[in-house]
Amino acid sequence: MSSILDRVVVVLHKPQDPINIGATVRAMKNMGVGTLRLVQPCPYDPWRIEGVAHGTRDVVSKITHFNSLAEAVADCVKVAAFAGKRRAVKWSVVTPREMAPILLDASADGPVAIVFGQEDHGLAAESLDQAHLLVHIPTTEHASLNLAQAVLVALYELHLTAGDATRVLAPPKKEEGPATHDEWERFYTEAARALAALDFFRTRNETQVMRAVRSLAVRAEPDSRELKMMRSMCFEVLRTIGRIQNATAASRAVDREE
Repeated sequence: MSSILDRVVVVLHKPQDPINIGATVRAMKNMGVGTLRLVQPCPYDPWRIEGVAHGTRDVVSKITHFNSLAEAVADCVKVAAFAGKRRAVKWSVVTPREMAPILLDASADGPVAIVFGQEDHGLAAESLDQAHLLVHIPTTEHASLNLAQAVLVALYELHLTAGDATRVLAPPKKEEGPATHDEWERFYTEAARALAALDFFRTRNETQVMRAVRSLAVRAEPDSRELKMMRSMCFEVLRTIGRIQNATAASRAVDREE
């Protein structure tokens, strides 16, 4: 099934560490983007990249190499370059969240690119000249981000804006409906019995305590299964107290016989 994210191209300009290439591939797979272009990359082993990013052979097998950034983005209708510093000249600067709809809207006319520079120096001014907009990732004063982290932030915003959250979390193993009024009342009865057995009401007003228990339980909104589990907890309190009382009585009986 095709996705608007199929038109997004990730470009790494002169990446220096194969680990960052692998982590970028993993981020792309996580966020549904499959096209990676590398400009004069460091030597790397595709097999090792798959070792860092398991299950990404489809992305790794399509990696393409270019001699220049201009060649890598030649077919792109919109190019967003990520940089940690503002340029001296006036330029369109956006956050990743602001960038996402701009790029995806432009993708209706062709491929769009997000470009990232070297790990140590980022993108040079000459490379930024080839972009249509500059992207800053909001951070604290400590603005240095790992290359793959920056890629993930960008892809995450594109992924959300595209509405492409294809991973659906499985529902609970057993779907349970709401508890009935009768189940609620039985729980309250057992809760009161357990608290009484603990001598909790010795210095507290039972009516007020149980009113608070009702309020707390209702606000928690347990389903039928969860309410039954809470009631079972009360049973276990009573059973444990009963065992202790029986053991104590038996011990006293032995003492009397002796």
